[in-house]
Amino acid sequence: MARLRCVGSTLLSNASRPAPPQPPAYAGCSNWKGSVSMAPVVNMDSASKMFDGRPVLRNVTLTIRQGEFVSLIGRSGCGKSTLLRMIAGLVPPDSGRIDVSGEYAFGFQDARLVPWLKVWDNITLGIDTRRKFRKEAALLALRHVQLPDMADVLPHTLSGGQMQRVSLARALVRQPNLLLLDEPFGALDALTRWDMQDLLLRLRNEHGFATIMVTHDIGEALRLSDRVLVLRNGTIREELRIDRTEVDTDNRPSDFAALERRLHDALHE
Repeated sequence: MARLRCVGSTLLSNASRPAPPQPPAYAGCSNWKGSVSMAPVVNMDSASKMFDGRPVLRNVTLTIRQGEFVSLIGRSGCGKSTLLRMIAGLVPPDSGRIDVSGEYAFGFQDARLVPWLKVWDNITLGIDTRRKFRKEAALLALRHVQLPDMADVLPHTLSGGQMQRVSLARALVRQPNLLLLDEPFGALDALTRWDMQDLLLRLRNEHGFATIMVTHDIGEALRLSDRVLVLRNGTIREELRIDRTEVDTDNRPSDFAALERRLHDALHE
């Protein structure tokens, strides 16, 4: 029988657990220096999933540690998004076990903002505390994503990149130690996508949360990740560990070209 256990965790895509009666202070990892902790935030043991009798994931075993950035890549239908949703508790496994420790937030390709609520209210939607504290927390989060003057506008006035920044602010305000992202920048133009990658890197370095990101972009995966997992036919067929001791000015590893070729070959076998 499948066993899914989320330790102290809830889904935080458009709602959250009740917040304390003070605005969040981003307790995440204030002394974060870019190294990965040994503490696991995700343990997946032999997890499998079928839809309509078709295997989508087969006996996947995976550990994600605090502060680690892991990208999932693969052809459409290989199980990437299903794997992410199983970790979030949105989809139960048919067999195996998934343990998730701490608080997590889920980011989708579209920001999923409520159109009739102001930006600050979208950011703190579902947080059960006084309005004053909610808005203070939202303002702090907006400063972190470089939108300090957007608290009182409605979502339709925002660009696509600004909406994704608001989505990241909504995650930050909940102080996650794990961020789950399903192609968060896939709908953005190339320059905005690059800017959002830079922002995500900075926020990760400041707060130290672990990140699992589904992407189709090999370059994006190599630029952001400590590990890249290649999924094929519901299994992890290849794992690349990225040596980030030497990176160029764009945060790409020194062996970027070789890794890019290797991933391209792995995806087209």
